[in-house]
Amino acid sequence: MNLKKIFLEGTNNTAIQFFRSLFVGGIATIVDMAVLIAVREIFRLPEDICAVFGFVVGLAVNYIISNLWVFSKAKVKSRTLDFIVFAVIGIIGLGLTQLIIAPFATEGLFGKGILVENAVFGSLLPTDKYYIIGKIIAVVLVYMWNFFARKFLLYNKTDNDEAQQEK
Repeated sequence: MNLKKIFLEGTNNTAIQFFRSLFVGGIATIVDMAVLIAVREIFRLPEDICAVFGFVVGLAVNYIISNLWVFSKAKVKSRTLDFIVFAVIGIIGLGLTQLIIAPFATEGLFGKGILVENAVFGSLLPTDKYYIIGKIIAVVLVYMWNFFARKFLLYNKTDNDEAQQEK
């Protein structure tokens, strides 16, 4: 495969889309993490609330870039419905993120996390920074959910779809 096909041409190739999605996910994750950390450190809100702010900004970045570069066309014709399904998949990912971050949180919906209460990481990291480790773990797991759910629910073209497009 040449670089032009990997980086520039529209494609329905899952491997290329997965590769591109890593870049998009990386950018969206950096934005998400920056907002999460900024809101937590500046406003001292609970970690799980800060994660929502990061999620919303990261979702918007991910949606825009994914539609421009990763996935050529959605199965759904309506841009509004496309965004709603994209967002619902992301909201499920946010729920997963909340569950993963919970044991690492110093405060939040579920109270103090078990890893914080027991200071599992000892002197390696202050307990008020454990949430960053939880977020990193969540990023990896939730990325897989987001990519495959979006690929197969929104952007997976069938042979029938491609044949109809050629007509």
